[in-house]
Parts: sequence; C-alpha cells; structure tokens
Amino acid sequence: MINDKSETKSPADLEGMADALERSGAYRVLRRLAPLPHREPPGGIRTRTGLFVDTETTGLDPARDEIIELAMVSFTYGMDGEIYSLGEPFQKLRQPAHPIPAAITAITGIDDAMVEGRRIEPAEVAAFASPAALVVAHNAAFDRKFLERYSEVFNTKPWACSMCEVNWAAEGYEGTKLAYLAAGAGFFYERHRATHDCLAALELLARRHPASGRTGLSQLLDRARTASWRIWAENSPFDLKDVLKARGYRWNGESSGMPRAWYIDVDEAARPAEEAFLKAEIYRGEIDLLVRRIDAYDRFSDRV
Repeated sequence: MINDKSETKSPADLEGMADALERSGAYRVLRRLAPLPHREPPGGIRTRTGLFVDTETTGLDPARDEIIELAMVSFTYGMDGEIYSLGEPFQKLRQPAHPIPAAITAITGIDDAMVEGRRIEPAEVAAFASPAALVVAHNAAFDRKFLERYSEVFNTKPWACSMCEVNWAAEGYEGTKLAYLAAGAGFFYERHRATHDCLAALELLARRHPASGRTGLSQLLDRARTASWRIWAENSPFDLKDVLKARGYRWNGESSGMPRAWYIDVDEAARPAEEAFLKAEIYRGEIDLLVRRIDAYDRFSDRV
C-alpha cells in the first residue's frame, strides 16, 4: 500500500538521497546555490576588497541603452587567490527614459511596473564602489562600458572578467555562460537577476577546480595583473581579411576614436612573432604598426 502521508526530510536525509543518486551513475544532481561561508584569512595573508558587479539593461549599446538594474557585491579576497567573505549586496532598479522592450522583459523578468519611479543615484553607487581594489564582472566588456558612463568611479578602477580571464575550457567546462558554468559545477540559481548572477559567479571564483587545483579567482588575478598588447592591422589588404580572421583578429567597426581596422590582443611573449607575421604575410615589408599596451585599468573599456 502506498503511504501518501507527507514526510519532512532533514537536510542530512536529502543530501544522503542526492549522494545515493549520484553514486548510482544514472543521475546527476544540481544543488541550490548556498551562501559562501565567512572564513578568517590565515596569518600573513594580505587581503583586498573586491567588487563584483552585474547590470541588466534595455539593450546592448552603452551609448544608447540604459541600466535598469544594478547589483554590486563586495568581497574580501586574499593575495593567495582565496575569497574569505562577502559583504551585503547593493541592488537597485531604475526607470529608463523609454519603455523596456518586451524582449528584455522576457530575459530578465523586469517590466515597466517594477521600475516605475525607481532611481539609482550615481553618488550612492560611487560611495559603495569606492573601497574596491578590483572590479569584476562576468563579461566585463559589456558591464564596464555601461558603468563608466554611469559613475566616474569605475574609470579609476582596475577591472577583471570572470568569463574570459579564467580558462574554463581547460577546467573541463563547456561554454563560458554563467548558467553553463554553474550547471557544470553542480549548482543552480535564479538566473538573469543581477544579485543572483553576482553570487553565482563569486561561487565559481571561490571554488578550487579539479583540473588545475586552483581557484577561479587565482587564475583571474594572474591574468588581470598581466599587461597585454593590442596590435592593429591598419589598411591591411582586403583580400587578406580571412587570413587575419582565421588567426584570431577582430574587426573594429565602431567610431570610438580607434581605427576601423582588424586588431588582435597578445601577451608580451607573443608580440614579436605577431609583428613579424604582419610584416611578412600581410604587408610584405617594413611598416610602423600601431601597438598599444593594455592593463587592467583600461582593459574592457572604450579607451582601447
């Protein structure tokens, strides 16, 4: 006879059931994202304040579209690449000048009624972000451009990107979208709301990943501290564009003060070989190349 009486399971019971399912080899269990625990850093470890940010916007163009939600989560991290504690999140909604497009509401769940009369004061944002020694976003090339237009405090900070400055593929993850990474790490969360996205990304940065044995933050800090070089292939022959594209060059078609040309970002060690390739294979002769050093203070911004 089936017993239809409900029975409340303790967390230990539920975890035991989840473990049993996983050990069977027939199931994979995703656990709800839990808050990162507070830990005291070991003696002698220098710590800094980081700031993880996430924006929801009315579109993809920072010159035209607007922020409708901003979340910021401060965190204490050590120079050893460990995250030791999280601060109370900053989360606010903002009414844009025009109605929120239906496609954006479908993605974010934010509609015009939710943001009506809401404001995000730039001075309040600046005060919250000011103590940060590093600003991190998942796709910093998107969030930095919006936030630098909103508050000058973000122009003065070094930035890092949890999407592209951790080698997720080498760690065994498929894709770099936050939802894919979370599923690969075995947890789920409420997606496309700014605070939850921040907390999910911080969980991924705090974890020590099996392939490298390092935390995501440790890898991110190494990349953020390293300068790179942007090499422009100005006025390159049109019929060689596919050669450049196949080598990893990207096209800049924006009128941002930078050339409308193909470019590539390389590290210091790769710079001589890249310049030699351009001179030998693209221009077929000596040429003065436009080369610019990029560090965390201007990486992902409109200034490069």
